[in-house]
Amino acid sequence: MATMMVIYKTPRDKESFLEHYFDVHIPLAKKLPGLIKYKVSQSPVPVISGQDVFLIGELVFASMEDIKSAFASPEGRACAEDRKILAEDDKVQIYLYETTEV
Repeated sequence: MATMMVIYKTPRDKESFLEHYFDVHIPLAKKLPGLIKYKVSQSPVPVISGQDVFLIGELVFASMEDIKSAFASPEGRACAEDRKILAEDDKVQIYLYETTEV
């Protein structure tokens, strides 16, 4: 399995962010080809103090190649552009990784 994890810092307007995220961004992302699962964690609690984490989104695919293909598609490009509406690059961290059960 392969995951894209998107970590958003606290936005200036939380209510507007959440409205756009749930009403616009998630429906766009759910159209990504190959998407298996979309998980969201609101207001996660940082273990190390001083970390600004408002929301985490996890998009699960079968493989890293499926992630690359998804974001090369028209739906993927639309998601990437919409993410820029939600948060500037310095207000978000994005990680791609493969997982193995042990």
